[in-house]
Amino acid sequence: MAENQSRFNLLPKVLNGGIAGMIGVSCTFPLDLVKTRLQKQSPGPDGKKMYNSIFDAFRKIYRAEGLRGMYRGSAILICLVTPEKAIKLSANDFFRYHLKDKNNKISPSRQALAGALTGVVQLIVTTPMELLKIQLQDAGRVAAMDAKIDPVTGKSILPKISARAVAKDLVQDRGFLGLYKGLFATMARDVPFCVVYFPLFAYLDKFGPRKLDGSGDAVFYWSFICGLMSGSFSALVVTPFDVMKTRIQTVTKSAAGDKSYTSIKSAFLDILQTEGPTAFFKGGICRMTVIAPLYAIVQGVYYLGVAEKLLGIEKDVKHIKK
Repeated sequence: MAENQSRFNLLPKVLNGGIAGMIGVSCTFPLDLVKTRLQKQSPGPDGKKMYNSIFDAFRKIYRAEGLRGMYRGSAILICLVTPEKAIKLSANDFFRYHLKDKNNKISPSRQALAGALTGVVQLIVTTPMELLKIQLQDAGRVAAMDAKIDPVTGKSILPKISARAVAKDLVQDRGFLGLYKGLFATMARDVPFCVVYFPLFAYLDKFGPRKLDGSGDAVFYWSFICGLMSGSFSALVVTPFDVMKTRIQTVTKSAAGDKSYTSIKSAFLDILQTEGPTAFFKGGICRMTVIAPLYAIVQGVYYLGVAEKLLGIEKDVKHIKK
């Protein structure tokens, strides 16, 4: 006879999601910056591009902007990714919990629904977070193009770029709702991502060994592997939407060859006509390289139960069969 025991504590899940997000972003941010630069660039009037590959972008960014430049925009992203990951991971657990049947099971279609609802809810934080991050990351690219050389040291002199100043300018110029520029483009990326990612992670997760604490969670290394595989595949699937979102959320045309778009349709048609179908996967490998370790770290940390230890409470029991 099967006895199902299940409980759901939202607070520790929210805290675990925030902690996991902070650690994950801190480890993978330089890769994300390179991804944004690769996706944003268009051929200049002479047909040349600033960056030719992931490694070329890394080399040029580091040479021109240094280690600090590799983390440009990270402070505001880390501040915003805490509630973003807290919402994403805890919301998916919340929806999955309430969509289970009386036997404590959830069908594939309901798993997909839980993922879709998660993608919609997280837009509250994700859209302004992505918008600010892209402005800061792209500002470094434009500044590097206009940088002056110090005659004494021979190093590039870059103007200082403040996250607070960028955010202030956006709000002053466009109002609070201006922070939600690209909302539908972000939705077009994040909802499919969550629909694919969370059910795939849950499917892979069930094959791994369990912890001995009675929580029903997989051991750390298996959660890490599942996050790595699920994140990599999901990131590749939605890369075309990520490219269009990046172009739409770049507020101004700052360099030669740059274009701005107002909708997914205008971005899709122009990119297809001027750059070809392969442009929709620009930065795709780099995006997979970012998302795979990010979600591997996030999922591994999420299930460590740090919040439960801090709060002095027991971890939720998924299900126990006897």
